[in-house]
Amino acid sequence: MKKILLLSDTHSYIDDAILKHVKHADEVWHAGDIGNLDVTDTIKKLKPLRAVYGNIDDTQARMEFPENNRFMCEGVDVLMTHIGGYPGKYNQRVRELLYQNPPKLFICGHSHILKVMPDKQLNLLHMNPGAAGKHGFQNVRTMLRFTIDGSKIDNLEVIEFKK
Repeated sequence: MKKILLLSDTHSYIDDAILKHVKHADEVWHAGDIGNLDVTDTIKKLKPLRAVYGNIDDTQARMEFPENNRFMCEGVDVLMTHIGGYPGKYNQRVRELLYQNPPKLFICGHSHILKVMPDKQLNLLHMNPGAAGKHGFQNVRTMLRFTIDGSKIDNLEVIEFKK
């Protein structure tokens, strides 16, 4: 079993409240718009990190992290990207990839809107953790925490912080 902390859209911001949750995870996944790489460097000192770059990320981030990150976690096929849309409204860039070979878990960021929903047509779970940073229109900063045990995604929790 793995405890996952999923965040996105930090926009160069990381604080002790985020790091407290990082310390309790087995892995941290960042769905883009990292901003300054000090964010990911700080996380990597504490826990294994999987990440993708976002539209605000510079050349350094794009050299370190891919645009799409597809991997297995336990028995779950995961696809993570920054701009992905959601069921029924997938971004054109990822739509074909999803339809040709759907993962079990599709993760994206970008919208700053926390959303978790099933795609019954593709038999996948979509997750967007919202925004953990302070930049943007959101009134509440959010992250997601969940477990993966074999092929089971479970124990989903929303973590909220004041902006």
